[in-house]
Amino acid sequence: MATVVITPAALEEIQSLPLVIQRRVQEIVERLANWPNVSGAKPLKGNLSGHYRIRTGDYRVQFYRKDGGKTLVVEKVGHRDGFYDE
Repeated sequence: MATVVITPAALEEIQSLPLVIQRRVQEIVERLANWPNVSGAKPLKGNLSGHYRIRTGDYRVQFYRKDGGKTLVVEKVGHRDGFYDE
């Protein structure tokens, strides 16, 4: 089991989403607590190496592992269009 932490920026992004998407993101956050037994988590490459993403429809939840995987930090949530742009 892992502890899941949501950054203030990610929390703002979640709150700006439609309610149905907010519920789906909440389900993903609950699933992340079962790390590493989480299906659908993909490691990112390049500048985002060490980070992961899970998708739900057209939306993405980006997170990284901390403390050897005991803590997962959700740092970004949003629509796939431009999601990986800095």
